[in-house]
Amino acid sequence: MSPRVFIDGHLGTTGLRIRDWLSGRDDFELCELPEALRKDAAARRDALRSADLAVLCLPDDAAREAVGLAEGSRVRILDASTAHRVAPGWVYGLPELVADQRERIRGAARVSNGGCWATAAILLLRPLVDAGLIARDTPISVHGVSGYSGGGREMIAKWEDPAGGLLTHVYEAPYALDRVHKHIAEITRWSGLAHAPEFAPAVGPFRCGMRVQLPLHAALLASGVSGKSIWEALAARYRDEPFVRVLPIREPLDSDERSFDPRACNDTNRIELRVLPNPGGHVRLMAVLDNLGKGAAGLAIQNLNLMLGLSETRGLPA
Repeated sequence: MSPRVFIDGHLGTTGLRIRDWLSGRDDFELCELPEALRKDAAARRDALRSADLAVLCLPDDAAREAVGLAEGSRVRILDASTAHRVAPGWVYGLPELVADQRERIRGAARVSNGGCWATAAILLLRPLVDAGLIARDTPISVHGVSGYSGGGREMIAKWEDPAGGLLTHVYEAPYALDRVHKHIAEITRWSGLAHAPEFAPAVGPFRCGMRVQLPLHAALLASGVSGKSIWEALAARYRDEPFVRVLPIREPLDSDERSFDPRACNDTNRIELRVLPNPGGHVRLMAVLDNLGKGAAGLAIQNLNLMLGLSETRGLPA
């Protein structure tokens, strides 16, 4: 008998991408509530409790409510919200995090899907912290630009409203500069940092795509740590990963205005990592990914595949 998978919140941006990429698969039964019952607590409770695996594509408070509705049942939960990413009893859903993370995800009853900004920052930082190339107490800055779909329906509507003219915007728009961004806690914990990073995210006039940059000042690097040694650590860590590509290091840098397109990995579950040394001794780390691919829905399908005992890469464009 095929396992039953219920998507709670299948009409949100992440839910729609998950449903689209899962369409046509026959290795499980995909269950959804009709529109009239989508917010009905009793119907959601019954659907959650009768499923083998529930994928939550909901705002944080609704995700917490769904977990409560499922309490006492056998359903395993994969939560794509930010509600449980550092919560006790939950496994962090980033298979490439450490060597045995896949086994933890396979056996977990509760998995919290990694976030888009966090996935990029963690995959860049964690191998370097583990290898001692970056001290845990190093002050880290995370800057970047994301497509406006990362903000969900409200932000999509705002950017695509012709009256606002934002799609003709000629520069990126920083946001969340006056608050602690919701991804900070998971970046700090799962990167292995002792202190929260400084974070300056921005939105660009494109629907999907993301470019994340971490500048490492020469004064922060220990003697002997260079762009080459950092690249070697990343390349060794991700050599056999199907969805992580560490691009060749180039000195001098051969680039032009189109070299770092944040949309380069769109419609895939791929993330591309770069190490960009500077003659002054500084090093810039960069990641490019689809914020709704490896940053959300694609990562969720990776985790879903693992939790169901299936091939991790099944149904995922690389």
